[in-house]
Amino acid sequence: MRELDVLLTRYVDEQYRDAGAAHQQAFRELLDSQDPSIYAYFLGREPAPSAILSSLIERITAGLPNDQY
Repeated sequence: MRELDVLLTRYVDEQYRDAGAAHQQAFRELLDSQDPSIYAYFLGREPAPSAILSSLIERITAGLPNDQY
């Protein structure tokens, strides 16, 4: 899905390197999910399966820097 590619690529380019270990791990777990599920998480149609993943999705969509964990 092109929309996901844009969001996820922007996160990798702008935030992943400086993200805390927990957010980096959550991002890798997110990439293991199916595109329809990821899309549903970002649109709020399905809750993310964990609090850290929910936090990561909020940061990606808001473009905020990650906390260090």
